[in-house]
This record gives sequence, C-alpha cells and structure tokens, in this order.
Amino acid sequence: MPTGNRLAAVDLGSNSFRLEIGSVDHGEFRRAEYLKETVRQGGGLDEDRNLTPQAMQAGWDCLARFGERLAGFKPSEVRAVATQTLREARNRDEFLTKANKVLGFPIDVISGREEARLIYQGVAHMLPASRERRLVIDIGGRSTELILGHGLQPRVMESFRVGSIAWSKRYFADNLFTKKAFEMAEIAATAVLDEAFDAYHPNHWDAAYGSAGTVGAIGDVLVAAGWPEGAITQEGLNWLLERLLAARSVDNLRLGGMREDRKAIIGGGVSVMRAVFKLLGIQSMEKAAGGLRHGLICDLLGDTGSTGDLRLKSVERLASKFNVDTVHGKRVGKVATHLFEQIGTAHVDADHPEPDRLVRKLNWAAQLHEIGSHISHSDYHKHGAYILDNADAMGFSLSEMHRLSMLVLGHRGKLRKLENALDDSELAVQLMALRLSVILCHARRDPDLGGMTLQRSPHDDTRLQLRCREGWAAAYPQSAYLLREEVIAWQKTPWSLELEGVN
Repeated sequence: MPTGNRLAAVDLGSNSFRLEIGSVDHGEFRRAEYLKETVRQGGGLDEDRNLTPQAMQAGWDCLARFGERLAGFKPSEVRAVATQTLREARNRDEFLTKANKVLGFPIDVISGREEARLIYQGVAHMLPASRERRLVIDIGGRSTELILGHGLQPRVMESFRVGSIAWSKRYFADNLFTKKAFEMAEIAATAVLDEAFDAYHPNHWDAAYGSAGTVGAIGDVLVAAGWPEGAITQEGLNWLLERLLAARSVDNLRLGGMREDRKAIIGGGVSVMRAVFKLLGIQSMEKAAGGLRHGLICDLLGDTGSTGDLRLKSVERLASKFNVDTVHGKRVGKVATHLFEQIGTAHVDADHPEPDRLVRKLNWAAQLHEIGSHISHSDYHKHGAYILDNADAMGFSLSEMHRLSMLVLGHRGKLRKLENALDDSELAVQLMALRLSVILCHARRDPDLGGMTLQRSPHDDTRLQLRCREGWAAAYPQSAYLLREEVIAWQKTPWSLELEGVN
C-alpha cells in the first residue's frame, strides 16, 4: 500500500465504541486520530437478549458521529467490526440495518475466535520481534479472549463469555463491594474459564500481555497509586481489591486514575482479572499497546496476508476436516462462477474493497456444498448449512458465514426454505448459478459448456435464460431432464428460469 493512504478501524465493543484513524508511512500505520465513546451497549441487553431501544439509540448516535468523521473515506480504507454484545443480541439485524447506514460503512459481527485472532495480530505487531511464547489476554465487557502465539502468529485462540459488564451486572448489581460478592464473582469466572487451564497452562507461554479496557483501567489506577507503570501484578490486584472493599460501594469509590465511566464495572473487571491470574498462575502481566483496532489495521495493510487468503485457508481447513471431495467442489465452483460472471457483474459495487466478493463467496460455497455429507447423505445440505452457521472460520464475519450457509442449504431441494432470502437479488443469482452448476456436474466430471450461456431477460431482471447449443440436450438427456425440473422449482419463487435448446 503506497505511502499517504488513509486507514480507519471501528471497534463496536460491549463497553466502548472506538475509532482509530491514521495514514500509511513507508508501509507502517501512523495514528492521526483516536475517538472513544463509552456506549456500554453490553449493559443494554434485556432478559430475552434483545438490545433495548435506548441501547440501540446510543449506539446509532455514536456511529453517526463516527460516520461524519469518516466522510470521504473509501470502502477499502475502513473496517468496522462488532463483538460479543452483537453476537448475543437477537435483534442485531435491526440494529445493524440502521448502524450501517449512519456509519456509512458495513459492520461485520465477528466470531469470538476471529476477534481473538485480530487481538493477537494487533498486540503482536506493536511488540518488538521476539522468540518468546506469548499469552495475550483481553477482558472486554461481555467476553474474554485468550490467545497463545509465537511471533506474529496466533496458535491457540478462544473466547469465553465472561466480562466486566456482564459480571458487574450479575454480582455487583446493587453497586456494593462486599467480600462475598467478589468471592462469588471469582468462583463463577473461574468456572467459565476452567476449560482453558490445559491449553493455556503456564508451561505453554513465557510472557503474558493484557489488551483493551479492563487492563487499561486497572493499570491506570495502579500507576496513580505508585505501582510500576506498564504491568499488572498479583500484588497490585490484591491491593486494588482491598481498596474496593474499603470503599464498600461505587458511590464511595475515590481512586486516582479511575475514570467515572469505569466505576460501575470495575468490580466485574477485577473479579475476572483475578480469576485469570489465579487459574493460569500469572504473577505479572505486561500492558500491551496494541489490540483489536490495530489488528483490523493490519488486515487492511495486508501485514499477515490478505483477508481473502485467510478465508481461503479456512475453506480448505473446513473441507479437509469434513472429508469433502475437493476435486468435485472445485469443479462445481468453476462452473458456478463461470455462469455467475455472465449475469452477476452488474451487481458488483466497483468501489467495494473486494469487487469480486460475490464470485469468491459463490466459489467458496461451491467448494463446501457437500460439507454435510460426512453426517448424512440424504439431508447433507441441511447439515452443511448448520455446520457453516456454527463454524469458527478465520477471516470470516458471522454474516459471511451465514451467507455461505444459505447457499449450501439452497443448492438442492425445494426453494421454499429460502423464500424470504430470495428478496436479495445477489443471493438469488448466486444460488441459481450454484444450483445449475450442481446439475451440470451431477456426473462428477467436467460438463460440456460449449455454446451454453446464462443471461438476464432484457425485459425483466428476475427472469434468467439458459441457452444451450443445438443437439446438447440429446447428447446429455439426464442433464436436460434435471434442468427442466429446475425450471419448475423456480416457478414457485419471484424468480424464473427459461431454457432454450432444452426441449
């Protein structure tokens, strides 16, 4: 990326929304501006795990301000992600529909392991080169990420549903600091994190690093009290716990370095931090300069390989894990993309950072369309869709995985199961190309596509016409029969498929 290009990362965390803006100087990112607002969206989930109207409005208001600052940025210069709160929120689509609009850029809801990957990437790139084995810990509002890595490469990544906001609401809801409350909170956090003990045992790392808000909040208080800067120790945590117990309540809390917006969630944050220290035998944790935002910037810079490369590796990993016939998957992908490119380029936004994004996702779906066969042959499309909807795949957002899931679900059988999704014209055209490709490749060999074209009707964008050369149907009667059946399948949708030369 040439010197001078602007880049921006937006992090929709459970406690704060953050915007990092900078430019590229000789291949390195230089911060120009940093905006942070305490939105505390993680405290706005009701008992049914829906974001309250107030929580959504607070998020929209913040993103509108960020959006004004990002006016003039190109889509390729901005990456925005949301984490645990929106992973949990049942009504996240309602929030995101308006959030994308007011920000002016798409917001990806990422999985816990993808968040962990980005965190490690951001932390590692801000540290000096070293051969040490690193443990990176990020305690957020509703989740905690633990990552083991070496150099710039994360090796073990996990996300746990425990965080400062969630634990403060659950164990310090009355804003009182009692010994019993801290004991219960630490026991509960340890129970959630206990499965991490073997993978993150002290024998597996040389140095521990802490990233993000909770680490920063605790570190600021300790430094203000005279503890060494740049590290959190077990002794420092013990001292801070004594100060909280002495204050007895949030209202009475008077600590140097403690911001007002942190007081209400410090009890939960300290509890989780103490549980991590105790469980993993940490005596000292170094405060890391990097974090999730910097990981996003690294992806934009391409410092660890492009996101597309990561996704490709994830697709290959999934195919290998579920014993997919990769030769056939690539065959179907080649035919599907060939058909789609004849009709789908009009849907591609030239300003998008990935102009060929629809083609690539169609190809990935084709490569994985039989991923569920390892479970059941008769309903493998349903099992495959479930696998993709619940898989952690590096480089992919949850919405991207869901799109692959819908394509795999719809690549065979009746289309009624995707009735609502077919309102999305891009998905409908991708799906038609995939279904036609599966039909043409039914014999599990390269099909004869000579003279075959797939085009839109000049009078109706929802009518697609497949033309075959004279004699093709007679040469391939089974394929012709399946194509005629496909015409009938699409008649029950807002879309239609017409055949020419297949009678």
